[in-house]
Amino acid sequence: MKIDLLRLEKIIGVRFEDKILLKRALTHSSFAYERNHPECSDNEVLEFLGDSVVGLVLADFFCMSYPDMAEGDLSKYKSAAGSTISLGGFAQKLKLDRFIFLGKGEERSGGRKKLTILAGAFEALMGAIYLDQGYEAAKRFFLPLLKKFYQKKGGPHYLINNFKSALQEHFQKEGLPSPEYRTVTAIGPDHKKTFIVEVYLGPYPLAKAEGLSKKSAEQRAAHKALKSLYGRKIKILSTGTFMVKK
Repeated sequence: MKIDLLRLEKIIGVRFEDKILLKRALTHSSFAYERNHPECSDNEVLEFLGDSVVGLVLADFFCMSYPDMAEGDLSKYKSAAGSTISLGGFAQKLKLDRFIFLGKGEERSGGRKKLTILAGAFEALMGAIYLDQGYEAAKRFFLPLLKKFYQKKGGPHYLINNFKSALQEHFQKEGLPSPEYRTVTAIGPDHKKTFIVEVYLGPYPLAKAEGLSKKSAEQRAAHKALKSLYGRKIKILSTGTFMVKK
């Protein structure tokens, strides 16, 4: 698969002085391992750096956007926007999956759709922009994505970015026992199973959902349970990010 980095630069609106930095930001460890060449480095160090750059931009953005919000709620916003789900979603919006250098094995296993790989590439890209052009350039690149999904909303809100945690928190506030997740069944071959999970409050079933892993099925079951509790109060901003009226 041929990767057109010039096209990517047009999409993200950043012209790199050091093109090698850009390529490195998009080089997954599976690709570097297969090449086994000293000049082919993966993006893991850039991802490490980019994680801090992302965190600074997020803190800056939310503090400026919500100056009267409590520190605890700001932390929820920052945590949600910096999660693997959200960063992977930003990468998908930029069609970053088309520009990642993947090893053949990772390519065959659907690596371009894996949120962990997409989120890592996004963070590495942020790190590369920071090294190439500084913090302000990284901020200019990231802000339009943030503003699109986190515009100011009227009235007090709090953010949920993890359905299971949110359901647990709700039950704790109500003095109820913790929700229990039970695997109903698993369908399909070992390499491609579908799990069906049901969430219970004591002996009472609340919701049932399926997913490609137990974790995703549990999250979806918790999502359904929360929707039954909050109804239309839940406002979806982006994949994995939600606002609920207090």
